[in-house]
Amino acid sequence: MQKWITSCVIAILWLSAGNAVAVSITDVRVWDEPDQTRVVLDVSDKVKHSSFALDAPNRAVVDIQGVAKLPSGKQGHAGLVKALRFGQRDNAVRMVLDLAEAAQPRSYLLAPSGEYGYRLVIELPHSAQRPSAGESAKQKPASRQATVMSLTNKDIIIAIDPGHGGEDPGAIGAGGLREKDAALQIARRLKKLIDAEPGMRAVLTRDGDYFIPLRKRREKAQQQRADLFVSIHADAFKDRSVHGSSVYILSSGGATSEHARVLANRENAADLVGGVEIQDKDEMLASVLLDISQSAAIEASLDLSQRLLQELNSLGKLHKNSVQRAGFAVLKAPDVPSILVETAFISNRNEESRLKDPRQQEELARGLRNGIISYFETYRPQKVVARAAP
Repeated sequence: MQKWITSCVIAILWLSAGNAVAVSITDVRVWDEPDQTRVVLDVSDKVKHSSFALDAPNRAVVDIQGVAKLPSGKQGHAGLVKALRFGQRDNAVRMVLDLAEAAQPRSYLLAPSGEYGYRLVIELPHSAQRPSAGESAKQKPASRQATVMSLTNKDIIIAIDPGHGGEDPGAIGAGGLREKDAALQIARRLKKLIDAEPGMRAVLTRDGDYFIPLRKRREKAQQQRADLFVSIHADAFKDRSVHGSSVYILSSGGATSEHARVLANRENAADLVGGVEIQDKDEMLASVLLDISQSAAIEASLDLSQRLLQELNSLGKLHKNSVQRAGFAVLKAPDVPSILVETAFISNRNEESRLKDPRQQEELARGLRNGIISYFETYRPQKVVARAAP
């Protein structure tokens, strides 16, 4: 009996050891983003890993346990990564990244999601980061008592958010069109049209093929003091005959959860409600200010969405004739009217062709532009500006 138990234990240990060395790295991708370079390894199973930096010359090193197979072919480079190479080290594989400048790597494992399996991600922050104009505006004045608030006219700022990007392609059509590419092309066209309007200016949350977390997208809009946030997507469904456009605003459930999050973090966050900081307000006052701001933002979002549905309906059939509500993370800015537009169904072959056609992209962008202008014809935002008292 004892001998049988010992044999079973040995077998289990052998199988465990076998599984530990059965991991393959099937692909490596390098993405250059505005504030960091991201390296992504597709791995066939969970892996243990560690990372550290070396200098003279600048390198990032990642040790990965239990890898039996490496990707074939020449590996790419972008951003801070000038070159990368693999080497065997004891029972681990070592990946060395030759860097253009010093950077402290951060590595983490992503669980399988959608068409992707496990992914080991290495982030390399860029050293030459400077606060944007929006980030500078968020800084507190030296003296609250010596601050005077005044209202002044300003350009209307539209934050345009091309959905997905980088490691996240979004939906993919039968003809190979990726949602992230269609969204970016339409967003760039919309930005050009908005910028051509007197008194209006557009900013993109991303202007390239890189990944941005959902919360950071709306934070970019807040940092730029945007008057409107428009997220552009292309829908997909297993039934490829489904087609048409739809527009979403924040649901009541999504608003409630964001209300709770802002209040819980108001001491450490730079959340502004209508230009008023809530860090120093008691919970009841902060809650009232947030309710007022959030209700106004949702009401404005509904107004704009209804105008956009009319414009989109003139370009083709709507998937939903009324404004839809959902708890999308990108719509949760409590002080910025926010909408998400599903321009078409990329899973529908006809609409995929439409999304791929530059002329159709321009038509969609013009329809969105027209709806936005219609909205601002009846609403001219004012900007709260802080300046030091004499």
